[in-house]
Parts: sequence; C-alpha cells; structure tokens
Amino acid sequence: MTDIHKETPSVSLGEGKKILITGASGFIGSFLVEEALHRGFDTWAGVRASSSRKYLQEPGLHFLELDFAHADRLREQLKAYKETYGAFDYVVHCAGVTKCIDSADFGRVNYGQTRVLIETLRALDMTPLQFAFISTLSVFGPVHEDTYEPIRETDIPQPNTAYGRSKLKAERYLLGLEDFPCVIYRPTGVYGPRERDYFLMADSIKRHLDMSVGYRRQDLTFVYVRDVVQAVFLGIERGVVGRSYFLSDGQVYTSRTFSDLIRRELGNPLIIRLRCPLFLLKVVSLLAERWAALRKTTSTLNGDKYNIMKQRNWQCDITPAVRELGYHPAYDLERGVKETIAWYKKEGWL
Repeated sequence: MTDIHKETPSVSLGEGKKILITGASGFIGSFLVEEALHRGFDTWAGVRASSSRKYLQEPGLHFLELDFAHADRLREQLKAYKETYGAFDYVVHCAGVTKCIDSADFGRVNYGQTRVLIETLRALDMTPLQFAFISTLSVFGPVHEDTYEPIRETDIPQPNTAYGRSKLKAERYLLGLEDFPCVIYRPTGVYGPRERDYFLMADSIKRHLDMSVGYRRQDLTFVYVRDVVQAVFLGIERGVVGRSYFLSDGQVYTSRTFSDLIRRELGNPLIIRLRCPLFLLKVVSLLAERWAALRKTTSTLNGDKYNIMKQRNWQCDITPAVRELGYHPAYDLERGVKETIAWYKKEGWL
C-alpha cells in the first residue's frame, strides 16, 4: 500500500481542524498536544479516566475519555463526540504500552486496541483525513548485525521483543486496510524532558556509575522528542498516507558518547565505568522480570529490555522522511542531552 499525496504546507493548516491525540498524557503524546495547540488545531487529548494530566495544562485543550479496552464503551464515547462536534480531521494514535506484567498484554493493547479504535472510527463514519500511528524501530529487531548497514524499509522485520511484535502486527493490520489513510512513524530511542527510562541512566551517572553491556561494537541512534513531533506534523502538512518512516537524528553514536554528554551536563562527576557481559545481563534481566511478576508490577530490566540492549545495530535510513516529508532533525545528541538534563534539574529529578 503506497500512496503519497503532497500538498503545499500552510501556516494556518490547523485553523478550524480537529485533531485527536491518543495517549496524550504520555511522554511523546504530551509534546504532540503542545505542538497541535501551537499550530492552531482544535486539539483533543484522548486519555483514560485515570490518566495524569500533569503535562496537559495548556489553555484551550479539550479532553476526551476513551476506553479502548471495551469496544461498546468506546463506540458510545466516540458517537457522543460525533453528535456534538462531528468527525476528527486528524488522529495521531500514540496510546500503547511499553512495559507489561504479562507479555500477552502487548498484543492485546498495542495491536488489539488499535484495531478496535480503527474499526470504531470506520463504523461511525469518522475516518479522518490521516491516521498517524506511532510505532517503533523495534519492529525490525536485530537486522544487519554483521554488516552494520542501516535498517531500511525494504528489510524483512524480525522483532525479538513482545513489544516489537505487537507493533508490527498493528502496522500490518493498518497497511492492509483498503481506503484507510494511515501513515506510520518508527522512531529509534526517543529521549527528552519527561522521559523516565533514559533518566535512569542520568541518575546512575550522577551516582557515579556508568554501565554498558557487551564487548562487541554497538551502533546506537537516538531522536529527540520534538523531532518526532516535527515529523508527525510534516506528514499532516503534506497529506502523506500509505507510508512508513524511520526517525532518528541522522547520526550514529556509541553508548560512551551518550554517557559522556550526560556526565558533562552534570558537571563531570567522578564515575566508575562497568561493562556487563551479555550472559550476566540476561540472568539479571530474567530474575528481575520474575521478581516483578511475583510482585505484580513491571520492571525496567526484563527479557525484552535484554534483547534491546544486546542488539548491536540500531542504524536506520531516514532518507525517505527527509525526501518525502522535508524532515530535518533540529536536535543532535549534544543539544538534546543539554536540554533534557537542564529540564531534569529544573524539575528536581536530578
């Protein structure tokens, strides 16, 4: 399914247009909300009743509670919205899970609930002009591990995590639909203010410990959250549908580069550098996952995280996004880390 339609970008694109952003209370979602409001969209934050609204305080923002877990309830919620306001012009589906107690929940949420949302929109005649799906580079898994070539859209996905498999299943469902205007974004490691996983690395360095894993070369890529947001709205401006794009800052890094930048922003504290063998990391990850399951909670270190950390090649080809969207990352890792650490300090996280 390939259908690229380009329109001349308009500075007033958002004026009079309604946009729904699901997962709005999350890390990426909250930044999407900010940008939508800045661009003048009539912005609706799709949230659960229990969702935190800490980062959703902007004036003019509307809230729409959505229950993706129950199709009948979701239909009632969207039908009530349509009867009052009409259909959405754009939907950015950012809702999903990255950690689960039961690995089956990845498929239930990231694929199953995505499907329920789309089926409900179509049944209610609420198909938007564009449905943007936030996926992940992890749908491809360990590709070109020997040659370290960039992962390209023509490569065969071989995800080795439950998270990646669930996102790939959702992608294939979307691209298999007839007459449904979707576009898919596959960011690599997304970092920035409000993000908690990379924060743990910064916190560890502040506590004088820098941990890396494996002894073989590892090529890492990153993308600052505002550049992910940039790509999504470029896609809206150009009316692109039926396409999938990798997103990174276009550079390749080592784990040492990332830790050194964090350390510099923290005032160069004395640190002890430890390198963990992969076999030991696997044992620790599985034990942490088992312990978390017994406590009925999630663990940052788990089987999926082990597979992510042992992957040696995270390069990806962003040429299509540059060429078709006009995507030009504004943040390299140095600038992004500087802003992120400054935010962590300002908010008292560090």
